[in-house]
Amino acid sequence: MVNELTADDRWAIAETLSWHGHLFDRGELDRLGEIFTPDVVYDLSGAGVGVFEGIDAIRDGARRLGPGNPIAHHVTNIVITSVDGDLVTTQSKGFMIMADGSPASVTHQDTLRRQPGGWRISRRVIVPQRAPLGAPSA
Repeated sequence: MVNELTADDRWAIAETLSWHGHLFDRGELDRLGEIFTPDVVYDLSGAGVGVFEGIDAIRDGARRLGPGNPIAHHVTNIVITSVDGDLVTTQSKGFMIMADGSPASVTHQDTLRRQPGGWRISRRVIVPQRAPLGAPSA
């Protein structure tokens, strides 16, 4: 099994992660198949929102949250942490502007799977950053 990525793979993975914010911020929830596998698991339990399985569940959850959704998502610091054939794991930082104007920072822990049509997120775990380095965690 090949455990190397081409530059094109790396670019495509970063593009997939970056599109997340654009699609959610523009409300283009019917395009989530462009970034997620059909069987995606989206774990927001660290933020107290729960776990969503499948694109329809993610779409429905975002619609139910309505005006409580963040108004802006930004993805930075994308790092590929492991490669196993057509599966990669990544970490990236997320910065959001919440509906009330407050900022929030998270770490995205993602597994992406190469499939026809490109790289798609098959598992995303959101880990909120609640305390600075050296401070007791909440």
